[in-house]
Amino acid sequence: MVSRSYRLLAIFLMFSLVVIQLPLEARAQYPPPNAQQLDQLLAPIALYPDSLLAQITTASTNPQEVLDVTNWLASNPNLTDGQLTNVAQAQGFDPAFIALVNFPDMLQMMAENIDDYAAIGQAVMANQAAVSDSIQRLRAQAYSAGALRSNAQQTVVVQQGPQPVYVIQPANPQVVYVPQYNPTVVYARPSTSSIVATSLISFGVGIGIGALIANNQPWGWGGWGWNWGHGIYYNHAGWSGWHGGYRPPNPWYRPRPIIWTGRPGYGSNWHYRPPNYRPPRPRPPVAIQPGPGNRPIYRPPTNRPPNPRPPGTRPPSTRPPNNRPPNRPPDNGNKPGTRPPQHRPPNNGTKPTVPRPQPRPSPPQAQPHPSRPPQQQRPPQQARPPQNQRPPQQQRPQPRPAPPAGSPQPQPR
Repeated sequence: MVSRSYRLLAIFLMFSLVVIQLPLEARAQYPPPNAQQLDQLLAPIALYPDSLLAQITTASTNPQEVLDVTNWLASNPNLTDGQLTNVAQAQGFDPAFIALVNFPDMLQMMAENIDDYAAIGQAVMANQAAVSDSIQRLRAQAYSAGALRSNAQQTVVVQQGPQPVYVIQPANPQVVYVPQYNPTVVYARPSTSSIVATSLISFGVGIGIGALIANNQPWGWGGWGWNWGHGIYYNHAGWSGWHGGYRPPNPWYRPRPIIWTGRPGYGSNWHYRPPNYRPPRPRPPVAIQPGPGNRPIYRPPTNRPPNPRPPGTRPPSTRPPNNRPPNRPPDNGNKPGTRPPQHRPPNNGTKPTVPRPQPRPSPPQAQPHPSRPPQQQRPPQQARPPQNQRPPQQQRPQPRPAPPAGSPQPQPR
């Protein structure tokens, strides 16, 4: 009984070890993308130079390594171009990543769209010829629309055969320019003749790869390319996967289903505009950490300069200075929205007597002197008739009594 228990425990440990070492893609598989979905996935990168495209598609077969290398680049921003390759090789990264560390913005773009690139890697592992055919379909559409042409940054060669093959190489073999374009416009013919299709593709700063081409290491740029119609070649031979290469120390990423309606080319309609879609753009790496549901969270690098503000102190206020006059009385703790107190005399229980304005005294009326005759008023100007001053009321004559009825009336004089 004891030996049987030990045997079961040994089998369980061996099975756990095998599961841990399996690629992450084998643990959470989704059906491989079909031809239409492959076109949607590859549309943002199908117009890249052949060598760069071969490195991106093979690196996509290990999405956790994409996240790990991007974090490593974000934590070592001071490494120069000459140091990046040697230090990355010492880290044990796979050859595709050693070649791509000189394009850190490209790795950051892959990390930000890791579900798409994980699906691309799954398609590469399943059928390289299908991936090759999808790239050629997209290049043929961009060429037919007039967007894909040779210029100062790249050379486009159309190899004739049963099916035309579109080859894209750097115009200067020692300098690689990464094209930038919107997949919703470059694969469809412009609706108006006023739009110049070749202007729909722009280019960033060129990256020198002269030393990487001359290097005889397996990751050297001279050994990458495509055997169109068949698959990818690496180190001058067909690529069949990374054998015994990088093992993520802390695998945490899990593939998630892709919302195909949110990608250009849905239903093979390149005039389709996904809602709120933004073309992926390379940008400098930032730290990536697992979040809820193993969803990548992008944060600033961990080696950023320390905060000069001592702990426990409040950050300085950004409010403008107070322009109060210096002689303004203090607020006395008044709350906003209340009126300041008025300086009134103390109330002793009685209402203060407020003096009211006294009416102006009227001039005394002149009384006539008893010995003087009443003074007549001076006649006004404009020949007004003189008007005698009315005598005082006290000296008015009393009315005569009415004569009795039947008495003779006095005759006027």
